[in-house]
Amino acid sequence: MKNLSLKLDDEIFDETEKISLRLNLNRNRYINKAVSFYNHLQNRKLLADKLASESKLVQKESMKVLAEFEILDDEHTAI
Repeated sequence: MKNLSLKLDDEIFDETEKISLRLNLNRNRYINKAVSFYNHLQNRKLLADKLASESKLVQKESMKVLAEFEILDDEHTAI
């Protein structure tokens, strides 16, 4: 495990103390769980941003392919 010096705002520290006591977790375990949760949340956000960005990159080509499929479907229906 790594040691870390951390400065918290007084309000955040007080709230952390209250909640960790109510959950019967020591402060270190509570902060570890909080950082782990936040890392997971941020990884999901980064993945969503990447997906949205890559989706925009292929949007024009996808619309072309969709239009071609519609033409094929229309030709098949006309027969």
